[in-house]
Amino acid sequence: MDDSLTKDEFAALAEIRQAKKGQRASACVARNAKRLIGLKYIAAGRDGAFALTEKGQQTLFVKRCIDGLRTVANAAVVAAAPASLETDVATFLSRKGLIAPTAEPRGFALTERGRESLADIEAREDKPA
Repeated sequence: MDDSLTKDEFAALAEIRQAKKGQRASACVARNAKRLIGLKYIAAGRDGAFALTEKGQQTLFVKRCIDGLRTVANAAVVAAAPASLETDVATFLSRKGLIAPTAEPRGFALTERGRESLADIEAREDKPA
């Protein structure tokens, strides 16, 4: 079975991550639940609530990191306001040497290694499976 997720499935994972305890699942989550459970990204509780598995958490974190790299790259190209990243994503990317803080508060810039990594990621996404 193919493990590549659609945008809708990633959105469902993000909703599950941010859901409050006892909150009803949205239509997006309900629509994608069966496949995400089958791929072991989420687990259903006895009360009908969904929770991310470790695999789901890791996958969502990797997606957030890639989106963070793209945000920093786009902010540099457009010369817009400094890219704002979630704290855990910014910490991880900084430790890996992919981004560096700038003089602006909460601003980041891609390092050479970050540009290479982002180019590699985008080259892999462009290749057909």
